[in-house]
Amino acid sequence: METAISAVVVIAYVVLLTFVALRARTSHDFEDFSIANRSLPLALVFGCLAATYVGPGFTIGFVGKGYNSGFLFVGIALAYAIQNIFVGLVVAPKLRALNNCYTLGDAIGQKYGKNCQVIAGIISVGLCAGFSAVMAKAGGDIINNIFNLPREYSWLSVAIIVVFTALYTTFGGLRASVITDAFQFASFAIFLPVTLLLTFYFHLHGDMSIFYNQAYEATAEGIKSTSFIKIIGLVTAFLLGETLIPPYANMTLASKTTSISRNGFVLAGIFSIFWFTVMVSLGIMARSIIPEDTLEDHELYKLVEIVMPHSGYALLLVVLISVVMSSLDSLLNAGAVCFTQDIVKSFVPLKNGTALNIGRVTTVVIAIVAAVCALFVQNIINGLLTCYAVWTPAILPALIIGLWIKKPKPLAGILSMSVGSAVSVTLWIIFIFILKQSVDLSLPSVIIPGLAFSILAYFIGHLWKTSKSGA
Repeated sequence: METAISAVVVIAYVVLLTFVALRARTSHDFEDFSIANRSLPLALVFGCLAATYVGPGFTIGFVGKGYNSGFLFVGIALAYAIQNIFVGLVVAPKLRALNNCYTLGDAIGQKYGKNCQVIAGIISVGLCAGFSAVMAKAGGDIINNIFNLPREYSWLSVAIIVVFTALYTTFGGLRASVITDAFQFASFAIFLPVTLLLTFYFHLHGDMSIFYNQAYEATAEGIKSTSFIKIIGLVTAFLLGETLIPPYANMTLASKTTSISRNGFVLAGIFSIFWFTVMVSLGIMARSIIPEDTLEDHELYKLVEIVMPHSGYALLLVVLISVVMSSLDSLLNAGAVCFTQDIVKSFVPLKNGTALNIGRVTTVVIAIVAAVCALFVQNIINGLLTCYAVWTPAILPALIIGLWIKKPKPLAGILSMSVGSAVSVTLWIIFIFILKQSVDLSLPSVIIPGLAFSILAYFIGHLWKTSKSGA
């Protein structure tokens, strides 16, 4: 009976979400599909940015980290808030000011030429597929909980979440993604903080000293068990790992004005501090409520299952589905736009209708790839960190430097992206698959050298071309 109630609640939510997506209307041209005709107001830019980054890693994952490490992860994740605010104040306005720009690859192509745009496009599509796989894995876990399915049916659960998300994203493009994300953002931004308050009031009896003692114990354990180099790696990942990944770049380029893009990122950065604090606090409270042997990625489920009536638990599952879909739809759309604009259009001139159709087909293809890869994702946070390790060295140096240098050299961009990608992937294979180290422990050994080699390669290419030009 309880499973049936959960299923009815979730199905009703999906039907409502589909109605909202259809009301957003089908995209009729590629500009609407990719950047919503550059018409998004501040409320939608902020809501979509927040809904995209508040994925399963920043909800389910952070509750688990709060349980094990207390407020340590809030301190680490402040780097993410700083990054968003910095991007809003400094980087996003310069990116939005570029003309005829649909993707980060477009921005890099305008600065360095077609070859660099293709490389950026390949990296962006791969990243979107990787992130999408992590989201699909999290969504599959939620569906499994709703229907009490055994783990061998994970593929079916993943397929359900991916199919529904890909359906409205394929036809509605960015506009449908933004409208549904704003709707979903409103649901989970209210429900999970309310869960925190109810847990504090009814299970800790409003006693702040109980929460303080649990927070102190968990944080002390987290600091004791986390090495300094691991903290440095995590801070680096949160500071740089999601900086202007394709969905965020799309929000920048789709905003109505430069000031809207700036303010959207600043507000999203401020909101992230509140969100991380709430999620970690839920994890800390769970220490005295849920069984100690609960898996890290299941601690939020177990907490709400215990503290809420079954209808509330069903509502949580709906909220978590919205968390997953709001991240997944943005990633599918961004990957499709990058493939069409940065790769296909770099070699073949496309009419508007043809570009739109290619974007739609690519959305489906990325969704299929993500669904297959999701079956191999072991842990949500580790999956995200894997994507961070590649993105930072591969794209950021060329992008950031190119936005400020008047005449960047194409060779510098090519070397930076190629060397950054090659070094980070090679080191990742060595540390994870050969040395068998954990993901979070390997991260600083990958991302910092990868970033250093990427910057070094950039300046070697820049100085080489400058000296040739002078000669």
